[in-house]
Amino acid sequence: MVNTLSHLGIGLLIASVAGLNSRQIKIVAFMAILPDLDFILNAILILIDQSLSHHTYNTLYYLMGHREFMHSIIFASLITLYIWFKERDIPLTMASAAAIFSHIYLDYVTSWKMRPFFPLVMDSSTIGAIDFFDPVVTVISFIPIVYLLAEHAKKNGRLKKGNKWFLAFATGKYETFYRNLLILFTIWCMLNPLTKVLLIGHVEEIEGHSIDYQSSYPISPGRFLSAYSYNDTHYRIFTSSYWSGIEKGTFIHKYQGNEDQFMEYSTKAKTLYDASLPGEIDYPVYNVSASETNVTVTLSDARNLYAQYWAYFKTEYIFVFDNETGTYNVYIQRNVPYNKPVSMNHFE
Repeated sequence: MVNTLSHLGIGLLIASVAGLNSRQIKIVAFMAILPDLDFILNAILILIDQSLSHHTYNTLYYLMGHREFMHSIIFASLITLYIWFKERDIPLTMASAAAIFSHIYLDYVTSWKMRPFFPLVMDSSTIGAIDFFDPVVTVISFIPIVYLLAEHAKKNGRLKKGNKWFLAFATGKYETFYRNLLILFTIWCMLNPLTKVLLIGHVEEIEGHSIDYQSSYPISPGRFLSAYSYNDTHYRIFTSSYWSGIEKGTFIHKYQGNEDQFMEYSTKAKTLYDASLPGEIDYPVYNVSASETNVTVTLSDARNLYAQYWAYFKTEYIFVFDNETGTYNVYIQRNVPYNKPVSMNHFE
């Protein structure tokens, strides 16, 4: 499972093979989790967002949003330079750089859409080659955490003498083992994007259509969810895996409701959404309904049907237009049975 603990574990692996002292190991471990501290900035942005203009909100989102600026190469480079000028220690600087860049790459190679090349590239993207619950990454990254717990237990006398494996693990005798784990982790993270290229190429031949690499998301280890615009009215969505090729698929209508009568409102919803952040919907589906005074446009992703445990696809934006006054309200729904109002400055 790729989370902050996973990043910490990889940071400890890097530090364990770099020949660092205890203080330096702590620095490298902190570098490995530093990008995730942007949740503090993100929380502040949420608190103040209603008082901001649309332009100001978007600008601050790039800087304060989760997995935004603090998950970018320029941020990692600035932190690396700071470590070098402060410590003047090459092994520590290299280990710190490896730790923070490993965090950014690991998030980028899993399912998260990010802007790692901000501000040179403003569009969000992802490699999306490794599942969030990938067992190899999970096991490798959690082994150093177990080591820390074992070391703590040893110092507190909680390890029994008869538990030889745990005692040996706690004494740090496995430096070669940690190095091999780090090599395996690196190979695994580099190999998966390449194997995904082969899978996408294979399903393109079967479908007879170009498949977007980035928009093919891992939904479980070795399985991906893909989509493409089949024609003017439908998307084609399907799942595929390394061992079965294409597994299941169907067609999703792009517009649901009276398309001709309410196209004006669908176009308004699209224009408003395109101006907002984070922009997580890749294959928009519009569901339009009307009452005496309102027209409601629900915007979702075509892949929702096959998506599981993934907030991006399950997100729905609900635009409610008052057809008498021309005003509107927006609500968002993410895997919950209720709608949350969205501040208007996200769209205007």
